[in-house]
Parts: sequence; C-alpha cells; structure tokens
Amino acid sequence: MKKRFVATTLSVIIGFGTLGVTPTTIHPIKASAATINVQNNQQAVEAKADQLIQTGKSLIGKATYSNTVYKPTYPYKFSCASFLMYIFEKNGVDLGTYNEDYMMQQGSYVARNQLQKGDLLFFRSKTTGTDPDHVAMYIGDNKVIHMADSKQNIVISDLNSKPYYTDNYVTARRVLPTLLPANPATKGENVVTKAYSLIGKAKMGSVNNASSLSFTPTGFVDYVYKANGVNLGTTNLKDLMNKGTTVSRANLKKGDLIFFNSVIGSKTPSMMAIYAGDYRIILPNSSGILSRVLFVDYYNQHYITAKRVL
Repeated sequence: MKKRFVATTLSVIIGFGTLGVTPTTIHPIKASAATINVQNNQQAVEAKADQLIQTGKSLIGKATYSNTVYKPTYPYKFSCASFLMYIFEKNGVDLGTYNEDYMMQQGSYVARNQLQKGDLLFFRSKTTGTDPDHVAMYIGDNKVIHMADSKQNIVISDLNSKPYYTDNYVTARRVLPTLLPANPATKGENVVTKAYSLIGKAKMGSVNNASSLSFTPTGFVDYVYKANGVNLGTTNLKDLMNKGTTVSRANLKKGDLIFFNSVIGSKTPSMMAIYAGDYRIILPNSSGILSRVLFVDYYNQHYITAKRVL
C-alpha cells in the first residue's frame, strides 16, 4: 500500500522513497542490479541478516503501528514497510523506499521453499490491484518479524500460524547481497559510498563551501567526484549533461549521472542524481541529500538521459 507519511524532522524526510507524491501506477525502469561479488559470500550475508534481526527484535515493545507517521526515535512509529526500511538503514543497507511495491521490485526472486534470513516476504489481502499491502522479514525457522498492525505492533510470527500467511502470500525477494557494497570496491562504489556518507550532513544552498559541507546540488556532485579523483570540470547542470558517454537505462552502473527535467519531454535538465545501484539514486536538492528509487513515476516521466563519467 502506497503511503503518505508525516515526518517529524528533516532527517526523517531524507529516507523516504518519493518526492511527497504518491504515484498511482508503477512504470519500472530497467537497470542493472548492484554488483554481486564473490567476496559478498554467504557468511557475510548471514552476518548482516543477523544484525537486521537483532535490530528488529530490539524494537519489540518500543514501537507502535502507523501508516501516516514515520518516527525513528522513541516512542517509534512505523508502518510494516517503514519498519523494515528503518532496520535496514540502521545497518547500512539502503532500501531507498517505504513502499512495499517498490521493495518488491528490488533484489532477486526467491522461492518460498528456499527462504533465508534477511529475505523480504510480501502479502496481499486486498481484492483489487496487484501491489502488496504487507511486507515482513524472514528470520529463519519458518518465522518472520514484522510490524503487523495497530493491535499487535512488532511481532514474530510463524508462517504456519495463520491462514493469512499462506492465503495472501505473493512473493519473496532477496536483497542481500544485492544491496551490499561490492568487495573490492569499484570507483563507482566509492563515489556512491561517499555520497551516502553525506546524507544528513551536507547542507544545500546557493553557494559551494566544502569546509562547511554547504553545496549547490551540482556542487555536491562535483565535490563527491573530486573526493574520488574525478574532476568533472564544471558545476553547470547543462554542461554536466554533456560530459562522459551516454548510457541506457538498462545498463546503468554505480556512479553514473542521471538527469531529469521539470517539464515532461524537455531536453533541458532541472536536476541530477547519482546512480547507486539496484534502482536506487542519490538526489541532491533543496531538501538535502535524498535516497530514492527509480520506480517512482516522477523519475520515469522526467528522465532525460544518463552519463558515465568514470
């Protein structure tokens, strides 16, 4: 279920998966998934999953259900999806969205009889539409942890305990190791890591001052690339769109630059983002440095082009 959340602070807003607009139709944009490297082995995946589970369990009894308010401080308020977004984010994994339907398009499909800890399970009880209205995380032993509803809040449930879990099951997605950083890191990975590290720290304005981490949106992009030894040579948005080589949406890689317009069909860019892998983008704008997913209708409709400068 797509939701419109009321954020309690600016730091809350930067984690959301839309621009405050609730899209009505999904138009997926094909793009390459995050790099899966052999160093992201099963042991690393299990260790990360255990961290996620521990964080989720630590919130039992401390959070209440809300599909309109997201509050990541005690007393916590989460929907089923924002609960998972929060525990992943706390452990360094960016889902980039609080919408179940966008989560369901990340990672890779996994059969129900092959579930492992950290997988996301999706359910749909409504009779109209195709998008899910509930998501939970598998924790092993046929159990999931989830923000169930306003009566139960965060609970651990056995998948055989109620007909709901069998009758309304839609699919499962494996986002580990897909959303984990590549190892060893590529230059694109380092650009993305640097950009992520500035979320909640860099300030957006009309001037660029690296010492105070104050930037224009294009100045932020220039700063991130310079920190990784790449001099873009300009902070002019139109000039940046002429840099590098053009890349199709189906072949995006971490570190690519994506350009959007404000008027559908226009070739004049109004904003840009850094592609972060697996449909996620890091977008600098007047609200700060935002994490988003390309599934949102706005980005599909206003997409102009992508450039590879690495």
